[in-house]
Amino acid sequence: MSATTAPVPDLTGDARIPLRGHVRHTGALIRRNLLWIRQDPESMFDALLMPVVFTLLFVYVFGGSIGQSLGGGQDAYVQYVIPGMLAMMAMTMSQGVGTGFSQDFNSGVMDRFRSLPIGRGSVLFAKIAVELGRMLFATTVLMIVAVLVGFDINDWPGLFATVGLSALFASSIMWVFLTLGVVMKSAQSVQAMGFLVLFPLQFGSSIFAPTQSMPGWLQAFTDYNPLSTLADAARGLMVGGPVAHDLWVTVAWSVAITAVMAPVAIHKFRTKS
Repeated sequence: MSATTAPVPDLTGDARIPLRGHVRHTGALIRRNLLWIRQDPESMFDALLMPVVFTLLFVYVFGGSIGQSLGGGQDAYVQYVIPGMLAMMAMTMSQGVGTGFSQDFNSGVMDRFRSLPIGRGSVLFAKIAVELGRMLFATTVLMIVAVLVGFDINDWPGLFATVGLSALFASSIMWVFLTLGVVMKSAQSVQAMGFLVLFPLQFGSSIFAPTQSMPGWLQAFTDYNPLSTLADAARGLMVGGPVAHDLWVTVAWSVAITAVMAPVAIHKFRTKS
């Protein structure tokens, strides 16, 4: 009599691997993901084209009318929207880690990884590291286009601080999408769920327009929306204005999301059959 049983995940594997081994495994998996991007350069099209399309769309389609409400014109709107778009890049590019993770599961790559004596967390950390690299590439493209449409970089330390803050927030959101990539059955499902999450958070914030003219209930939502605090902190750092409150609220959101979702994502990955 014969029976087939699914392999039982090794839930104690990470505990037996020293920190140096985790670092080595993470580095090897980062190299694997970068080689995959090299073989499939089309996977970078979103990081290349999204900043260009969104910048030109909002500056030249909405810039004049919204800029007038800011007390200026299109030039005033450029100074307003570009820091906000750095926050948008942090959120939008985070979605890619979930769809890529789901594709790896469906192709059988993750089954191969989990059969190897490597740290389970290393697989997730490598994904996050590569997606952060893609986000930094998209940020670079965004700033090049921003300068071409008239954005003034007067505070370079503030710009670098904004990029660091955006990367911190993006890394926390990636744990949410990694969890979706494990739980949901297809990359299309992850993408659809990500759209449902991203769309209201992005447009129900101060990224693209001031919130003073919004209805009271929507203003209450934007006050608690981490994308609003990230966008406002970015404006304070890059253009000038209050920074401390929005900065610490954004950091608090990032730490809280990571503290909650990172253990969930790692647990779901370890126990997925």
